[in-house]
Amino acid sequence: MIPYLDLPAQYRGIKDEIRAAIDEVLESCQFVLGRAVAAFEQDFAAYCQARYAIGVNSGTSALHLALLAAGIGPGDQVITTPFTFVATVAAIQYTGARPVLVDIDPRSYTIDPAQIERAITPKTRALLPVHLYGQPADMGPILEIAARRGLIVIEDAAQAHGAEYKGRRAGSLGAMACFSFYPVKNLGAYGEGGAIVTSDPEYNRTLRMLRDWGMEKKYEHLLKGFNYRMEGIQGAVLGVKLRHLEAWTEARRAHAARYRELLAPAGIGIPQEMTYARHVYHVYTIRTAGRAQLQERLTEAGVQTAIHYPVPVHLQPAYADLGYHRGDFPHAEKAAGEVLSLPIFPEMTEEQIAAVAECFQTAGAAAQS
Repeated sequence: MIPYLDLPAQYRGIKDEIRAAIDEVLESCQFVLGRAVAAFEQDFAAYCQARYAIGVNSGTSALHLALLAAGIGPGDQVITTPFTFVATVAAIQYTGARPVLVDIDPRSYTIDPAQIERAITPKTRALLPVHLYGQPADMGPILEIAARRGLIVIEDAAQAHGAEYKGRRAGSLGAMACFSFYPVKNLGAYGEGGAIVTSDPEYNRTLRMLRDWGMEKKYEHLLKGFNYRMEGIQGAVLGVKLRHLEAWTEARRAHAARYRELLAPAGIGIPQEMTYARHVYHVYTIRTAGRAQLQERLTEAGVQTAIHYPVPVHLQPAYADLGYHRGDFPHAEKAAGEVLSLPIFPEMTEEQIAAVAECFQTAGAAAQS
């Protein structure tokens, strides 16, 4: 069996570092926030080319707090994409605002800047582009539209740790950026975790209060906040793993390049790295109209795969209240029916990549016949 992801292999490579870091937290008994979280926040902010990082308990919490810090609330509208995990849209609704959806660019799977302007209304307050699959959205025109229309840009960078747009890191482009450290992410915790990154001192101050019951001093609640704090052990784990992130990213990029070479003759859609981007390949997603048959044949051949995402948000029953219908976002809907993610992880061997490509081409030929 070739796994979709091999977290045990990653752990074996850093086990001694991880155990030492966790032991420090256990000895200090700083189980919520504390020194380990503060150290990680400082290092992660620097990694993202930003001034501040605010650790929280999940990527969803990061999105929720960033929107609140930006002043988003009832009566406001926030523009984002339907081709994302539902947390992006859910976080907007948590604030009482209305998500307004815009279709994707079918090459990058990220929001199409050319369609944003027509979705703006007098109620629009923010743009929430998603850096999907490890590739940044086309941020240049997005930032230009926002500046001209007086809108706030918040990056959903949950899948884009270390990704770059024209040499600038994801996290340094918008007013704020939100990251997830769910275990399967390129930088994953050993449990839940997230962070908001910003270079604005006022956002930094507000976010730190919002994550901790609105307190700036103990028992002095200046804002109505939340219990969204990062745990000390997760901060320690992430601090260790951040030191390895660039090496892991380069391994992912090398694996993607090898896939590209081996799969080119298969006649299917392979990921496009846009000219403006450094893609970090959180997932390696191919595209085929014969997905169901192909996935079944790959499973039979011992290759685990995944689908990100089979149903766009506007067609999910829970989000029918948004008022959208099938056909409203044709590129997102077509992609949702065709995308298939192949195994990719830093510890993957050349033999595994070759084996996936070989059985994929066999399965692909059968699926196309």
